Amino acid sequence: MTVEKGCKRMSLTGRELRSAVSDGVLRLSLDEVVIGDLAPDEIVVRVEAAPINPSDLGLLIGPADLASMRSEGSTGQPALAFDIPEARRASVAARDGQSLSVGNEGAGTVVAAGEQAQDWMGRCVGMIGGGMYADLRKIRTRDALPLPEGVTAAEGAALTVNPMTALGFVETARAEGHSAIVHTAAASSLGQMLQKICASDGIPLVNIVRSDQQVQLLRDIGASIVLNSRDADFKAQLVDAVSATGATVAFDAIGGGSLGSDIMRAMEKGAVNRMTEYSRYGSSSFKQLYTYGALDLSPMVLDRLAFGFQWSVSGWLLTPFLQKAGAETVMRMRKRVFDELTTTFATRYTKTIGLGEALEPELLRAYERKATGEKFLINPTLN
Repeated sequence: MTVEKGCKRMSLTGRELRSAVSDGVLRLSLDEVVIGDLAPDEIVVRVEAAPINPSDLGLLIGPADLASMRSEGSTGQPALAFDIPEARRASVAARDGQSLSVGNEGAGTVVAAGEQAQDWMGRCVGMIGGGMYADLRKIRTRDALPLPEGVTAAEGAALTVNPMTALGFVETARAEGHSAIVHTAAASSLGQMLQKICASDGIPLVNIVRSDQQVQLLRDIGASIVLNSRDADFKAQLVDAVSATGATVAFDAIGGGSLGSDIMRAMEKGAVNRMTEYSRYGSSSFKQLYTYGALDLSPMVLDRLAFGFQWSVSGWLLTPFLQKAGAETVMRMRKRVFDELTTTFATRYTKTIGLGEALEPELLRAYERKATGEKFLINPTLN
């Protein structure tokens, strides 16, 4: 590493995890990258913590067939290759021939700074903007947040994706006039945050999970309505829960299959039960299903005749939401995250791995499972 006064001219070298698609094959590799000169408002952060979120896996592995995984490269430069099934290739056609950096968010220590950012030197910061699965990350100061005194990189690495998404769901529901929420895959880290927010803010929340263990996990943090989608009478339970809460908006992490349709049907049935007159068009209650994840890659099945004509199904993504929400709303949300960083928005990791370990086949299979209660953190300083 060479750095000149003011960090105007410098040369830093590090590794970066990249995902490339070419001719129906997805390849993961650790590439050496050189960080060049800094703009006045840029800093270089030594990454010390970067969580593996489902949204990261979408870019890292995407629609690749894990069963086709094979090792390439060498011990010093590990690489993995996967076949992409023909039926899924259209989803990554736009990135064919491109090598992309991975990792939405992270945290670490500032090791170099532009002339206007010298006061950032040595500070521990949280970051958003991609490319966090790397030894070093060059970033503008506007995309970094100094962490409060005593907060570690691991504690501050997940400041944005899950906390701001959970708060974004609540902001969206309020702005659109919904008084209660339905959430799927609700035992996830994000789901636990949403449960705590709704409990604190007095918003009824219908949590949907897929095991009794997950039901208990949410019960233990205070959830009053938790449904197991694998119960024989799940659909009847769902109608009862939605009718009792009056929920008319759902945020769905599953994406594929018929669960979204089941939720919309339950919302409609609850609304029809409250009607005093019959309408061949169904209820006048507007029902909204937002899909924000793709845990199930199969097609979404909607039985539209089951939920009348007042409804909408659309996608929900954090970045577009933040852009529309406005600076005042985002600042208020961000302040709440900082105020409740070690309580509502605390993220607990079950395993911390090095950057090179992220390309070990068995470890990749483990974090790709996205199993409830298993949260992986990458710390590039480990290897």
